[in-house]
Amino acid sequence: MEFFDTSDFVKLSNPGVVSEQLISPHISRSERLTITRVTVEPGASQARHSHEVSEQVWVALSGSGELLIANDEVRPFEAGQAVRFEDDDVHGFENTGLESFVYLAVTAPPINFDNAYETKSD
Repeated sequence: MEFFDTSDFVKLSNPGVVSEQLISPHISRSERLTITRVTVEPGASQARHSHEVSEQVWVALSGSGELLIANDEVRPFEAGQAVRFEDDDVHGFENTGLESFVYLAVTAPPINFDNAYETKSD
């Protein structure tokens, strides 16, 4: 068993986006998944990207905005919804709402997201 406290979580950030690594290669021995809590401030976005060999599930906890998907398409995404991206699916997010957008991301197999963010704090 592994038990983690908020003081264990690693925070990665870009302007307007904070990704708290709740279960990740930073602190966990898991070879099956990564779980992150991501907060996207109003007006901020995560650029379209893909994960070559990992699938990802996002569960929207609060706020709203738009999923940025392949072919420059967008789709509304808000609290209470969930989405699953298969390996190599293009995805991103823009917070077009008036409040912070928060979601949980479950990634399998695990990914170390350090390279996707400008700042890391332990």
